[in-house]
Amino acid sequence: MTVATVEIDTLIVGAGQAGVAMSEHLSKLGVPHLVLERSRIAERWRTGRWDSLVANGPAWHDRFPGLEFDDLSPDGFAPKERVADYFEAYARKFNAPIRTGVEVKKVQRNVGRPGFTIETSDGVIEARRVVAATGPFQRPVIPAIAPQNVALKQLHSADYRNPQQLPAGGVLVVGAGSSGVQIADELRRAGRDVYLSVGQHDRPPRAYRGRDFCWWLGVLGEWDAAAMKPGREHVTIAVSGAHGGRTVDFRELAQQGMNLVGLTKAFDGTTVSFQPDLADNLNRGDENYLNLLDAADAYTERNGLDLPLEPEARRRFPDAACITQPLLELDLAAAGVTSIIWATGFATDYNWLAVDAFDANGKPTHQRGVSTEPGVYFLGLPWQSRRGSSFIWGVWHDAKYIADQIAIQRQYAAYHRDAAQRQAKAVEKPTVSA
Repeated sequence: MTVATVEIDTLIVGAGQAGVAMSEHLSKLGVPHLVLERSRIAERWRTGRWDSLVANGPAWHDRFPGLEFDDLSPDGFAPKERVADYFEAYARKFNAPIRTGVEVKKVQRNVGRPGFTIETSDGVIEARRVVAATGPFQRPVIPAIAPQNVALKQLHSADYRNPQQLPAGGVLVVGAGSSGVQIADELRRAGRDVYLSVGQHDRPPRAYRGRDFCWWLGVLGEWDAAAMKPGREHVTIAVSGAHGGRTVDFRELAQQGMNLVGLTKAFDGTTVSFQPDLADNLNRGDENYLNLLDAADAYTERNGLDLPLEPEARRRFPDAACITQPLLELDLAAAGVTSIIWATGFATDYNWLAVDAFDANGKPTHQRGVSTEPGVYFLGLPWQSRRGSSFIWGVWHDAKYIADQIAIQRQYAAYHRDAAQRQAKAVEKPTVSA
């Protein structure tokens, strides 16, 4: 079916978790809308991640309010394919108006009339409003320091699938957030010699005193934090649901044979240099971890909760030699390292959105997703309204807020239309002479 002459109130671009959530809320409010997805529903969950990925939050937490994972334990972690199936099932539940295989190429504001003209791979659409629900993982970022060495296999974490994808030999994983640490651990378990470059990070416990860290952040009010703390803008979170969910402990990984190094600094031929900050980064991660344990203990005591003590959670593994005598340089060729995995994050890419809604660095300018460009909305951004915005349930609540704002604007437009009609009728009414 072609979309060449479609006119719609609201166009949603992207049918991942953000687009599906947005469609649900607009459907409940009776707002005519259309969702366009260039691939399949939740495609990034299927083909944009490594094979063994599971959700980082438990099934009771990483879902929308209207549907549970009926085949998983509430405390289990859904495999990536199961997550994608979940969003497809959720969209079917309310018959979401999603068209797949249609790419949005350009969005432009109309001149002298309301709304936007949208060029797609299947024709032109006219819409009063546009919601960019493409999320934050749009363009993989590999830093400029990456070596121009054809002998090295270099992949971004978005392109890594499994250890068999890499040539024989050791691997340098740059970045120790959720993706980097899980990939590094998988490679280590596969028998690879792994060097993990560790920068600043937060390191929450997977679970403590019988409750997942997602629960602790909820009851402690951390999910509702409106803004990240100054200086923490580039701090990653090392957490994993792999292998049933275990706390990421870098010192334990080092004891198991992983080679930890500091922040990657530069490359010179086959030699890579690292910052002398490994111990400091690990200590700051430990501080974050222990602060959450302290807050959880205080909450438990304050509320008289019957949750078991867990003194083992405060056990610190001894420092391996790679921590006490950190490498500042490594000759990759001499060490047998043949691959680099860049777990260095993503950047947004809105080159299709030709509107005045971005700052000088190309980042969306918005308030809780409501853009500075009237009629344009963003959904799925980290810290869009709170810390929890990055999680599946968080995007659902952000979508509800945006849908409410769209409904309010429709009410104003309806008043204008009705008032104009009343005024026109008053002019047409014949004058009665005295």
